[in-house]
Amino acid sequence: MPRARIGLWLSLTLRSTRSLCRTGFMEGQPQGPPNPAGMENGTEPCGEERASEAQETTVTEGAAKIAFPSANEVFYNPVQEFNRDLTCAVITEFARIQLGAKGIQIKVPGEKDVQKVVVDLSEQEEEKAELKKGANLAPGDQPRTAAVGEICEEGLRVLEGLAASGLRSIRFAREVPGLRSVVANDASARAVDLMCRNVQLNAVAHLVHPRQADARMLMYQHQRASERFDVIDLDPYGSPAPFLDAAVQAVSEGGLLCVTCTDMAVLAGNSGETCYSKYGAMALKSRACHEMALRIVLHSLDLRANCYQRFVVPLLSVSADFYVRVFVRVFTGQAKVKASASKQALVFQCVGCGTFHLQRLGKASGASGGRVKFSAACGPPISPECEHCGQRHQLGGPLWAEPIHDLDFVGRVLQAVSTNPGRFHTSERIQGVLSVITEELPDVPLYYTLDQLSSTIRCNTPSLLQLRSALLHAGFRVSLSHACKNAVKTDAPSSALWDIMRCWEKECPVKRERLSEASPAFRILSVEPRHMLIQVRSRIFPLPLPFCPCPGLAPSLPSWTSVAGSALVHHPPPPPPAPQPLPTAATVHR
Repeated sequence: MPRARIGLWLSLTLRSTRSLCRTGFMEGQPQGPPNPAGMENGTEPCGEERASEAQETTVTEGAAKIAFPSANEVFYNPVQEFNRDLTCAVITEFARIQLGAKGIQIKVPGEKDVQKVVVDLSEQEEEKAELKKGANLAPGDQPRTAAVGEICEEGLRVLEGLAASGLRSIRFAREVPGLRSVVANDASARAVDLMCRNVQLNAVAHLVHPRQADARMLMYQHQRASERFDVIDLDPYGSPAPFLDAAVQAVSEGGLLCVTCTDMAVLAGNSGETCYSKYGAMALKSRACHEMALRIVLHSLDLRANCYQRFVVPLLSVSADFYVRVFVRVFTGQAKVKASASKQALVFQCVGCGTFHLQRLGKASGASGGRVKFSAACGPPISPECEHCGQRHQLGGPLWAEPIHDLDFVGRVLQAVSTNPGRFHTSERIQGVLSVITEELPDVPLYYTLDQLSSTIRCNTPSLLQLRSALLHAGFRVSLSHACKNAVKTDAPSSALWDIMRCWEKECPVKRERLSEASPAFRILSVEPRHMLIQVRSRIFPLPLPFCPCPGLAPSLPSWTSVAGSALVHHPPPPPPAPQPLPTAATVHR
């Protein structure tokens, strides 16, 4: 009983102490419990309003200024600034092409001085152009122009389906000339309210029209040819798969479709069945997973467009940071749709050494009368077991097997950004990425990596310059890839590539007793080189060093030497200095 009395006394004492503390704390404070809903909607007293105003965040990117009610109100990712800058540059060049066909010239801020320099270098061409313009224009007429921030009646109609804060749409209105209207859509009412505020803040209400709707329903409502959008931008959080079917129908004839995919874990092969359910293709775990992701997205876009007798033409496909971004044009044509099967391919990838082979789904061949005959392709191109290591193959795809870039269009964007670098904050990175893209082999899907080749046979890694010099001197083409800094794109067969690695291993021997007889390394190294290889010591066979406009993309490589106007893929292998008897086994020197 004494213990029970002591416990009761302590309980009463603590209860009275808490009541006294609560009474003292509440003195001078407003009565009533806090209202979380009122705090969220800004209906609390003045003290709370001042606190919310103090937490307001303002972001300035490009020519746009975006205000956020609080740091947690709307997600803003500064890493995506490169994505938005590149999109503005691509849409600007697309507008230049589209409006140029209508006789409208766009004015981009910062390009005036550049045009003067070009004119001074070709005075005769300028006089001819002025004569032609004078002959076409009636007296008193002036050439039509489109400037930034002005409504162009014959300009582009742009839709941003998932606008969030409206930052991208506002940047279009303030940085891209030749626009007729920009529809900034989002399904969230709070996001639309924020968009309206930012539109007024940037004084672009005449161009940007916020709208609250489901992006799919909005695009389905604009399927008629007269109501379609010239540019559709989709940048969701995750996969854009639910929006692709509506997007390929709502974009105009020859219009531009811009799609971002941030679900790289799915596209990179971590969940093949999920990738198939979203994109209609099986992704494989591969060192070339970033380019494979781009090709899977292009395949998915073309597959959905084919359902409506439409097809896609890639302009630019970029893998950067944690996402992939594709820019494609959409056209209509039944005859061209028939060729889509021959543009897709399955991938056979060895689980041991990583060697891959592509098998086209369809075949297009010429027929009598200039017609094209389409049929199923024959295959498979390989045996059930890998010819190099004896392991089995995995089957992936289908994926896009045609070029993923339009090099002419990429060159236009690169030139525009290079001559006006102050336009974007990430101009240097854009120049570097696009420069590497212009030197990629367009007709060689996927790539190998240095670490993949060396780790397969358990040897030291050669330098990228050594491997590419060996391939060039053997008569093959080779280039970099913007998707991976250690990538090697080449048209050399896999047998020639492994022969080079076998010769390299002779200079850096591997302890064969540590290799299992069933391992890919043991089986590859047990075969002597079959192809004629050459020494790649630069003193014997001087080769032009590759041109890398952005050294930051490959910090582990040796110092690059800039060769003006040259690209590694365009240099044919030089002839040998003198005819000599071929050695029994070629050697690759360091």
